[in-house]
Amino acid sequence: MNKDTVVLTGNNLTIDEVAQVAINGVQVVIAPAAQRKMEESREFVYKLANSNVPVYGFNTGVGANKDRKIEADYYNQFNINMIRSHCVALGPEASQAEVRAMIVIRLNTLLLGYTGMSPVIAYMYCDLLNNDITPVVPERGSIGEADIACLSHIALTMIGEGEAYYHGEKMPAKDALAKAGLEPILLGPKDGLALVSSNALAAGQGALVLYELKKLITLADVIYSFSLEAFKGNVSPLNEEINRVRRFKGQNESAANVRNLLKGSYLWVPNIATALQDPLCFRCACHIHGAVRDSLYYLEELMDIQMNSSDDNPCVLMNQNAIMSCGNFEVVNWAVAFEMVGIALSHLSRAACFRTIKLSTGHFTGLPRFLTPDPEHVIAFGTIQKPVTALDAEIRHLANPVSMDFYAVAGDIEDHCSNTPYVVQKTRKIVDNLYYILGIEAIHAAQACDLRQEGEFRLGDAGHGVHQKIREVIPFLAQDRNLTIDIANAYKLLKSGVLLDVINS
Repeated sequence: MNKDTVVLTGNNLTIDEVAQVAINGVQVVIAPAAQRKMEESREFVYKLANSNVPVYGFNTGVGANKDRKIEADYYNQFNINMIRSHCVALGPEASQAEVRAMIVIRLNTLLLGYTGMSPVIAYMYCDLLNNDITPVVPERGSIGEADIACLSHIALTMIGEGEAYYHGEKMPAKDALAKAGLEPILLGPKDGLALVSSNALAAGQGALVLYELKKLITLADVIYSFSLEAFKGNVSPLNEEINRVRRFKGQNESAANVRNLLKGSYLWVPNIATALQDPLCFRCACHIHGAVRDSLYYLEELMDIQMNSSDDNPCVLMNQNAIMSCGNFEVVNWAVAFEMVGIALSHLSRAACFRTIKLSTGHFTGLPRFLTPDPEHVIAFGTIQKPVTALDAEIRHLANPVSMDFYAVAGDIEDHCSNTPYVVQKTRKIVDNLYYILGIEAIHAAQACDLRQEGEFRLGDAGHGVHQKIREVIPFLAQDRNLTIDIANAYKLLKSGVLLDVINS
């Protein structure tokens, strides 16, 4: 999908659109109807500005200081102090793409009219995106009950403090704004809280992880189908009717993908497989990939709600003539969904590692041990099993849930959290490890295919294209060499999306 502009309404922002804005620098505009709703919400807030009704973060302090009244002539300084005092995040920095994803998601949720902040803030979010100004945001420090410790750094840029990137160059935020012809904003009632109190950090990073995952699961099908050809595996588990009677959506989708990827392959020749049943890492791969797909369907549904609904506290309800405190910043539902995805990915990882080991085992393949072309003089792929299983051990550790580990903070009033930013960040690491693991599997499969060039062996169209792309960057292993270079090249190849382009061409 390629778009020149993403129109934000507050209601229909998609994962793909977030990626277009965050990664490809697509411009954003606010839909006129959403702009009017936002302005009406702000007018409503000002009607309450001089009332004696206490409104959290508006004319009161926040957290344990909610009992302190804020006078009207102190609004600007109070909001500046709120931003500065909440800048407690720790490095490393979130990537520029991730920060852009945070901004576009937060901007979209503001347009629903439940926040009541100054429209100037929304316009500044637009200006940051469209002028390629990206605040420096340390990614650690939020416990997930709104990402206040991290999002404050975006707010810091808006008031001309802290650091930001301007067209990729880091500089003082005030200088970045000046280069784009922008002035720091002045803050009014509720503005500081609106800037710092949302789940946009976890949502922004999570949206990009999900975007990557949707590509990764298809890539996993591609590498598995290629390995099956290299293994001379049994295609009976791919039978459409066999999968149909099981009815799981993800399983059927992966099985259909693999059947399509194997069109023209020698594996469909009757009785070509040497084993009646393959090891489960081959036989059940579509079931395992299907489990990942099913978890992604659930996660994407929840992320769609997160990106197109208000997570503000308090919430402006113009139809009830009220601003009410709430807990809509609570995101344990999709934190748990991310953890489910991580657990599913650990199964995918383990199966890929076992396939890699099986491809090196002559007892299963009928090929030389460790896929050596010369058993007397070339060691080949014996030692490479260590890094691939080490990466899988990391994934097993990262898949452990952490959403239930928390303290009571802020004067003991905030006694629940979900650690969603860390949940997302460790899922991001799992995905990165998987590109290495699937890359190492692809190296083995390509070597096995080259060693199996006899008789009825014939790669399908997709397998032939995948093999060709691998061989463009990783030559056949004829002599022992530095395999770290091959692993890095396989990782880059898979990350580039080239193999997905091959099967879609």
